[in-house]
Amino acid sequence: MHLFAHLTVIAALAAPSHLQEAPDAQAQTIQRLTIEDVLQGVGWTTRAEGVRWAWDGLHLAVGEGDQAVWLDPATLEEVPALAEPEEVEDEAARPPRLRVRENELVLERPGAGEDGETQRTVLTTDGGNKSLATLSPDGSRASYVRDGDLLVVPATGGESWAVAAASGEEVLEGVLDWVYQEEIYGRGDFRGHWWSPDSASLAFLRLDQREVPVFPIVDHIPNDFLQGQRGAELELTRYPKSGDSNPVVGVGLARPGDRTVRYIDLSAYPEDLLVLRVDWAPDGRLLLTLSDRIQTWAELVAVDPQAVDSQTVQPTTLLREESETWVNRPEPPLWLKDGSFLWQSERSGYRHIEHRAADGSVVRAITSGDWQVRRILEVDEEAGVLWFEGTRDGAIGSNVYRVGLDGQGLVRLTPGNGWHSARFDDARRYLVDTVSSVSEPPHSRLVDGVSGEVLREFAPAKVVADRSFVAPQRLTIVARDGYPLDATVIVPASRTEGARLPVFLDTYSGPDAPTVSNRWQPSTWHQFLAQEGVIVLQVNVRTASGRGQAHTGLAYRQLGVVELRDLEDAVDHVVAAYGADPARVAISGWSYGGFMAGFALTHSDKFALGFAGAGVHDWQLYDTIYTERYMSTPIDNPEGYAASSVIGAAGDLQGHLVLMHGTMDDNVHMQNTLGLVDALQRAGKENFELMLYVNSRHGVRSPHLTRYRWRVLRERFGLGQDGL
Repeated sequence: MHLFAHLTVIAALAAPSHLQEAPDAQAQTIQRLTIEDVLQGVGWTTRAEGVRWAWDGLHLAVGEGDQAVWLDPATLEEVPALAEPEEVEDEAARPPRLRVRENELVLERPGAGEDGETQRTVLTTDGGNKSLATLSPDGSRASYVRDGDLLVVPATGGESWAVAAASGEEVLEGVLDWVYQEEIYGRGDFRGHWWSPDSASLAFLRLDQREVPVFPIVDHIPNDFLQGQRGAELELTRYPKSGDSNPVVGVGLARPGDRTVRYIDLSAYPEDLLVLRVDWAPDGRLLLTLSDRIQTWAELVAVDPQAVDSQTVQPTTLLREESETWVNRPEPPLWLKDGSFLWQSERSGYRHIEHRAADGSVVRAITSGDWQVRRILEVDEEAGVLWFEGTRDGAIGSNVYRVGLDGQGLVRLTPGNGWHSARFDDARRYLVDTVSSVSEPPHSRLVDGVSGEVLREFAPAKVVADRSFVAPQRLTIVARDGYPLDATVIVPASRTEGARLPVFLDTYSGPDAPTVSNRWQPSTWHQFLAQEGVIVLQVNVRTASGRGQAHTGLAYRQLGVVELRDLEDAVDHVVAAYGADPARVAISGWSYGGFMAGFALTHSDKFALGFAGAGVHDWQLYDTIYTERYMSTPIDNPEGYAASSVIGAAGDLQGHLVLMHGTMDDNVHMQNTLGLVDALQRAGKENFELMLYVNSRHGVRSPHLTRYRWRVLRERFGLGQDGL
């Protein structure tokens, strides 16, 4: 690769002119930040000039509310603001909605009752715990889940149809289990059934959990534990840890019209396959995205609900993605009017857009190169162009591009470094580009949607003058093997020449989860630390660089190993370039970042202090779908699991490790931290401490956490008493 042939270390950026203090700013009193400021947050900027597309979608509205001035984007001249047509609120035009109230499933139709009131129809009172109620597209039926079973009821009320035989909590129909919602469909999204566009069919997942181990979460301090029985409450969750059995998945097709159910024939696939997506194509085909357990391939298959026998439905493979590492969950097809579709593939190691025929065959590649597409924004089939966000001009920024559907005429529409967010006019002739960077608050400008020429700049936000703000410096750190690492550093403004200051490295470093991005997102916590004389460092390790799967895949089967080397190199750079104190380096993180903090203190001598919050301290203790994607199974990769274990290296602990965890964490179980504590005690280690947060889940919101971290940091590194 020639990626590293010419590297340039980016020096600290000079503050843009609009960030300079106003002439009278020196007369203002600069307020010191306190821990209370950190807890409550600080508004760091004034408001930028408001710019939006007016209600007609063709003119710019500059200013706030009724005071906004309209501009013609072609001439930039002021034009009379058009009065927005008065909308007569038609209650009957509002969509109906389903509500679950205690044991009742209620359909509300706004404006359909007497005197235009909302009409409420009780669809069923069949008892049980109801959830995930979904109205069919034509409004004729409602689906819902009752105690793990999928049912359908007419929208006029009446008898409910149980799609499958009642099976209780061990077999779920139409609702996702813990690991499917957490690692595939999205945290908090438990819906596992989807209506067809014509409302004739209902696709659903059937998840057999009988072989999935049960994990207990204990509430030691329930609300009435002193007044009641003074006992604990137990919460049982089926949670598969790496190497355990996953829920066995099936895909059913229910037809409420004739009350029949058929299952997709997946016998050609492994029994432990995963169903990553369930979608419907515009032509009525059911689309499934399937994957093997450890996610080295993914297939998009289609099912015609009409071409079935009496028992099963046969799928047809449209395309297959494969990888030597893992295949990330693909985005769904974006369908075009002629039945073809746009597909985003990472086959090259970088996510790019392909045009594919209806049968899945490749028509052409639309984008390519050692960079990637983040997301498709808009498509104009008539004009033959599409717009997308991508990293062609840097992974820590975000830019908007325009390209023809034939792959020709790629144009960047958002000039300048930073993070760009674009809003198009209705004709897609112009765009309002709002841009910021780590040192520059947001401002907007009008941009030509064809050439990318900036037509007008609008007044930016400004840093407030009564707070001491030190802009992060954006730089590139060259790792030991020549790899360029994107980083930011905040160097205290009050630094005494020659003083060696401590370093606070705040990190996450999980696969494809960058910590650094070139956008305005000031942290009051980081500014507070800088005020107190601490250099704040953040860095994107190569596996979390945002540059594409070719880079992220370097973490495969060895989580933590490559990441730690990059973090060490970043620390060495800051010590050499900024005169930091190598004896006072702290690393802090939560979840994957908590793992990295524990891993750093047991596998490196660069860190004097580590704050490990809710870390996965041995990957055998985390869930199957996430862990095995990156590590395969413990049986297949025992060396990798051993090399990535913090618990296994407890005897090598150096520095001082601070462990923190919520006692009811149902994501990264407290077992991880207690297992590490046990291993440290067995190894005779005393250079650690533990702080538990009662009744907290994976996210701890207690203000005690911030105060505690600051106290430990202050005492361990000999910092001043200011800020308390």
